[in-house]
Amino acid sequence: MRTDVQATTVLVVEDEALIRMLAADSLADNGFTVLEAGDAAEALRILEEHDEVDVLFTDVNMPGPMDGLALAGLVHDRSPDLGLVITSGRGTPDLERLPPTSIYLAKPYRPQQLAAAVDKQTLH
Repeated sequence: MRTDVQATTVLVVEDEALIRMLAADSLADNGFTVLEAGDAAEALRILEEHDEVDVLFTDVNMPGPMDGLALAGLVHDRSPDLGLVITSGRGTPDLERLPPTSIYLAKPYRPQQLAAAVDKQTLH
């Protein structure tokens, strides 16, 4: 459990509701403030409304015109200081497409691995 005075806010972007809920609950249990989105378009709306987001945690494979890698790239271009953690359960994505300083976390991941990756991104 984190004991930071100011909580880190994480936006979890995952189209699978159960996986999103598990990730969000795990992060909240570790002291993070969590926002959730089911796709890239919803994530972009949330980012426009919530400037307190510190880290974006996104799945690569999502429905719609923008996948998680494109979302992470766009977010990095707009807000290079925002931490990025990218995940996928369908094989490792082309790591050349990952934005600089982002972390790739393969599914399935343990809650401690997710919390550690998010913590690391708040320090970059």
